[in-house]
Amino acid sequence: MTTLPLHGRRVLDLTNVLAGPFACHQLAHLGAEVIKVEALRGGDLARQLGADAALNQRHMGVSFLAQNAGKRSIALDLKKPGGKAVLQRLVCGADALVENFRPGVMDRLGLGYEALLAHNPRLVYCAISGFGQDGPLRDMPAYDQIVQGMAGVMSITGDARSAPLRVGFPVADTIGGLTAAMAVCAALAERERSGGRFIDVSMLEAVIATMGWAVSNLLVAGREAQPMGNENATASPSGTFATAQGLLNIAANKQEQFEALARVIGREDLTADPRFAQRQARLQHRFELKAEIEAALAAHPAEHWWPLLSAAGVPAGPVWSVAQALEHPQVAARGLVATFTDAPGVGRDVSVLRTGVKLDGTAPAVEQPPPTLGQHTRDILTELGYDDAAVAALQAEGAV
Repeated sequence: MTTLPLHGRRVLDLTNVLAGPFACHQLAHLGAEVIKVEALRGGDLARQLGADAALNQRHMGVSFLAQNAGKRSIALDLKKPGGKAVLQRLVCGADALVENFRPGVMDRLGLGYEALLAHNPRLVYCAISGFGQDGPLRDMPAYDQIVQGMAGVMSITGDARSAPLRVGFPVADTIGGLTAAMAVCAALAERERSGGRFIDVSMLEAVIATMGWAVSNLLVAGREAQPMGNENATASPSGTFATAQGLLNIAANKQEQFEALARVIGREDLTADPRFAQRQARLQHRFELKAEIEAALAAHPAEHWWPLLSAAGVPAGPVWSVAQALEHPQVAARGLVATFTDAPGVGRDVSVLRTGVKLDGTAPAVEQPPPTLGQHTRDILTELGYDDAAVAALQAEGAV
């Protein structure tokens, strides 16, 4: 594989739990050297989170393992002068720093953006928070579900009976992390021209920014989005349909796709029915059309129908579990899952996700498994010029 885009860049990851670690997970797979700066006592809270209680006890929780492969860990107490001095030395040789403390925390530690620019005037500093660095909610703590609720996501998830519902994975944290990674990459790309940058990522705004059609229909057309379950608000037939076995997603958004669907299921008469013949009519009679289609689909399972529909040019696919998705050759063969043998602190093989990107035909990979807390502290201190006596002094202070 050719050199990765961020090869030679050093990123300091001062983040916890998901949004920040996920951002730095992307940067690590794009080639950056990521040093995870963790709290001396406990480290990243995600070390204690996940479905395996034994790993949580070892501070190697599944939630931590999921997005920290390829990073090195140094454990510091940033409230101690020695801990601050170590971070300042790290900043001198860093290209970017990512943190997701509440706004003002780093400034109170004397380690905010302006203070760190004195040590590295070309530092790209990315602060991820729930609501941004200013505004009336800046000091409010934010967790994924809180942001989902306040962004309007929950209000349009589910149907009229079940909404509001949270999305089934931490979508706000993930979007916040992707937004941060994109912004850091952009800032690094023009760092030689502009020097340092302060990036302010609001998870609330990042999520709203991804809700394009739902927001634009309100802003432009004055129509507020409604929870429609598995139905598509803009097209019919487009949604989830019952079959003889399993659910089937169909997105026949174009006239020719609807006509092809009717042919495949043996109901060409539907195209002549005035209730369904034209796009707007199908929207008005969507549930009547759905009933007709499901009656035909009841002859065979979803696994029979979706290849036939796809071959006819009708977007269709089964509704899989997470396990089924991971096991399918389409995913399994593309290198999305990485396995680390006998991962330290875990005592067994660990499989985690890479990123959904291929570069020059190859999925970017990192070589090292997720680190134990402070696993690389001494190595990093040595690289920074600390000798044995200086390291001992930091340990005696409780700074490392």
